[in-house]
Amino acid sequence: MEILTVVAPVFAARCSVLVADDGACVVVDPGAGAGDQVRRLVVARGLTPRAVLVTHGHADHTWDAPALSRDLDVPVMLHAGDAYRLEDPFGTLGVLDPRHDPSGPLAQALRAAGVDVASWRSPQRVEPFGAAGSGRTGDVELDLGGVRVVARHAPGHTEGSTLYLVDTGEADPVLLSGDVLFAGSIGRTDLPGGDDAAMAATLRDVVAVLPSSSRVLPGHGPATDVATELATNPYLARAR
Repeated sequence: MEILTVVAPVFAARCSVLVADDGACVVVDPGAGAGDQVRRLVVARGLTPRAVLVTHGHADHTWDAPALSRDLDVPVMLHAGDAYRLEDPFGTLGVLDPRHDPSGPLAQALRAAGVDVASWRSPQRVEPFGAAGSGRTGDVELDLGGVRVVARHAPGHTEGSTLYLVDTGEADPVLLSGDVLFAGSIGRTDLPGGDDAAMAATLRDVVAVLPSSSRVLPGHGPATDVATELATNPYLARAR
């Protein structure tokens, strides 16, 4: 298994392309501006797309998901707790997009990247997993045509935030942490659907028990590993 990284121009969101040995691939978190790079990669490598996964429903991680789903003929998959966000990417962001203000931070970032803020269309093929509602819903094993991923519900940043544990053939899985865990920090909890108590429980019961040598690829910023975060991340220390 190979993991390729594409950085979207809006908020520098990480998009990961998981490539199996047989050329099957899964696209994770295609933010605004990542789609064209992913399409070129699929063609250049002769890949066979199986799905678009998103770690959570915020627009900087989902903007290009509907178009890629259509063009690659694959579903968009995410935790059921965040599925509603795909209907209204602006309205579910609270302070990042107050009252659909066209001068809000998200709209400004989209325009700066040359993206038409009115171009959003909800994906036609959505396959939620897990269950909406309060409380953590555990793990779901996804076998996507040769790409094996464990989806581990990790609420706190949003209701449906999910960690993807990718089986790369190494001793420990690679963790795609979305906006739950960053190098030295965590995702904010003050946006709609965020929850301090849920985030603390996620850090204590989900992140802190992962194999310490697991590599972490966050939704923004540099890669890290669980051992480093356990030793140095103040939010993890506070939650344990």
